[in-house]
Parts: sequence; C-alpha cells; structure tokens
Amino acid sequence: MKKILITGGAGFIGAHVVRLFVNQYPNYHIFNMDALTYAGNLENLTDLESKPNYTFIKGDITDENFIHQSFEYHKFTDVIHLAAESHVDRSIHDPLAFAKTNILGTMILLNAFKSLWASAWKSHRFYHVSTDEVYGTLGQEGFFLETTAYDPNSPYSASKASSDHFVRAYAETYGLPYVISNCSNNYGPNQFPEKLIPLFINNILEHKPLPVYGDGNYTRDWLYVIDHARAIDMVFHQGENHETYNIGGFNEWKNIDLVKELCQQVDQKLGRNQGTSQALITFVKDRPGHDLRYAIDASKIQNNLGWTPSVTFEEGLSKTIDWYLNNEAWLDHVRSGEYQKYYNNK
Repeated sequence: MKKILITGGAGFIGAHVVRLFVNQYPNYHIFNMDALTYAGNLENLTDLESKPNYTFIKGDITDENFIHQSFEYHKFTDVIHLAAESHVDRSIHDPLAFAKTNILGTMILLNAFKSLWASAWKSHRFYHVSTDEVYGTLGQEGFFLETTAYDPNSPYSASKASSDHFVRAYAETYGLPYVISNCSNNYGPNQFPEKLIPLFINNILEHKPLPVYGDGNYTRDWLYVIDHARAIDMVFHQGENHETYNIGGFNEWKNIDLVKELCQQVDQKLGRNQGTSQALITFVKDRPGHDLRYAIDASKIQNNLGWTPSVTFEEGLSKTIDWYLNNEAWLDHVRSGEYQKYYNNK
C-alpha cells in the first residue's frame, strides 16, 4: 500500500492534488502535511475529512526533527512536494523566508526520504513540483523547454531553481528516484486572493481598484488548476525517473487582456453594464525584476504521457468566477482571517 506524503496540501494547488489522489486511489493512504501559514486553508478540504485514506498532519518542512520523526513513524513510501512560499511580491520583501522554506525545507525532506529508503530506491519516488519562473524571461518569441537554461530573476524563482538543483544533485550523488515538473501560472477555485485572478474578482465585488503593473503587457501562460492536478497524477504514475516535465496551458495572455476578459465575464454574470468593472483598472508602478513573458512548450508531457488541458481559458475562467461567486463565505473567511481558526476549532 502506497503511503504518499503530499506537502503543502492545504494550499491552492496542493488541495486539488490531495483531493484527486484521495478520491481516485482508495488503496493509497494520502498524508497531507501543511504548516497552515497564511496561504494554507483546511476549509479547502472539508469534503475529505471523513475519508478513511486521508490524514492531515500539521507540520513545518523546515523542522528537521519533526520531519525525520514523521518519516520514521508513518513510513511514507513516496513524496509529492508542493509546499513552498510562492508569491513573488512577498519574496521581494522577505527573501530569507523563501530561502528557508523552498531550499532548506526541500533539503530536509530529501534527507528524511534518503534516510528511510536509500537501500530500497526502486519502489519509491520523490516528486518535486516547481515553476516555469526558474527559466527567467522570454522575448516576444520562443518557449521554455525542459532543456532551457535556468535564469531566475526574483528571490522566489531563485529559491525554486535552487531546490530543483538539489533534487537533481541527490539523484547524481545518492541515486534518488525523482521527477520534477515546472508549471505555468495556475488559476481556479480556492486560490488565495493575493494572486491576480482571485484578487481582481474580490476587488470587483467590493468596487475596489484593479492594480495592473506597468503597461499591462506582461505575458503569462495560464493553466486551470484541476488540469495541473491531472498532470501531476500522470507524471507521478507514468513519468520516467530523473526526467523533467514542463506543464503549460498552451494559453498565453497579456495581463491587460486577461483583466479585461475577467471584467467582461464578471459584469455579465452579475448583470452589470459592460465596462463597469473595467473602469476600476488602475496602472501602478512596476515591481522590480518583473519578467516580460513566460511561455511553456508542453509537448513532452503531451506526447509522452498523453496529457492535454481539458478546458479553454475562457471556460476555465468562467468556472473560476462562478466558484468565487458561489462561495462568498469562503472568501469572507479569507478576508477576515477566520479560516485560520478552522484547525484549532476541530
């Protein structure tokens, strides 16, 4: 029986991965470990609490003694590592926090996994979930490939690049059976509203300004989070050891065009006059080290594993807006901080 540790499973992407694995693999036991910092929200997973193959563990991946004890006690057979500090703006203000969690935390997990399974690597796997931001920035043309040289430009992307390097180094040095995936921008239900799409949905509902960096022409590739969870499932089960898979939506949008599409859909769903929300757009001073364009070539995972996105961006965005409009209690709890009391009240 597989006993899979999923780190960061109360976060945005992690919660969708946990849900998929718990529901799709009843013969696995899924252990969700999360420190429940500001972006960890157990209200994302209330539907799983009674599942017999699901266990939540409150814990910090930077706590070395706790991590080693957890591996010894539970005998996790595999790791899917998503726990990370991930907001670029926060990394600019507090880079050391990103180095601690994303680099040191990953190394502590690697050491615990190695201590438990180094003599029996063959039937175990360490899956490190990373980001396309490690590759740096693109001009108007070209795409990130799995072979693209790393060129991170923010403390966040530098910390993730470093953690990727340590995973590969453990394979070369100790034989670690790993896979890595580097994914583009995710969106969808349960995303903490510091990120662009949920932040702007929230601001539209509250008639607040929609702050767009610079001229709004920064370009990103967007992927619906449930499609990312599906890809993680495929890479974990079918991916080749010591391989990297880029995961993208084949879906580039300039920020300003994305915001206008979002405004149009929200106004339509709320019965507002078109242009009402777009009038809230405000251009603000650019942030330091802002990468111009990210674009993923996801041909490898498509050709080798048969994965493709299941929805267009317009469809995924519509589903996302509907979720936030139908789950205002969740959004209210995040706004007020009430969600942080959920664990203590259990």
